[in-house]
Amino acid sequence: MALDRWIALIFVVFCCAYGYLAFFTMDQLLPPFMQRNPVWPSTFPKVLSVLGVIVGLIVLLGLEKPAPGAEPSASDINYRRLHEYKLGQALMLLALMVLYALMLRPAGFLLATTVFLVGGSVILGERKWHVMVPTALLATGFVWWLVQEVLGIFLRPFPFFMGI
Repeated sequence: MALDRWIALIFVVFCCAYGYLAFFTMDQLLPPFMQRNPVWPSTFPKVLSVLGVIVGLIVLLGLEKPAPGAEPSASDINYRRLHEYKLGQALMLLALMVLYALMLRPAGFLLATTVFLVGGSVILGERKWHVMVPTALLATGFVWWLVQEVLGIFLRPFPFFMGI
């Protein structure tokens, strides 16, 4: 079995487990007034799990493959030439995402997100600091304002030691 089908199989198993949790365990502790609502907190996870299983099965069964005699397109991934792709950048971005998730609480949203956006831009090759830093600051500030003020969800803006 090809690598993409193995990954699809793992994805389908994950989506099935996620769907089981969404369908059978998330709604048991809902208060009675929420049980009559048309949309529950588990509605989006249910939709995600069903769509994930469908997409995973499409890849697993090979339904997305072109006809056998068709010429492969330039955008298809050639697994034999995997070393020619920019795997270093992808792995550095994944590491930066993990670091961002770990630093979000102690460093605060504003600092962690700004560093993440600037770091991601540097990894992807951007070198115009006079564009990159103000754009990251504006985007971070706007998202924080949107979540904090418009949606009313508390999001710690500053590091924990500042106590603000």
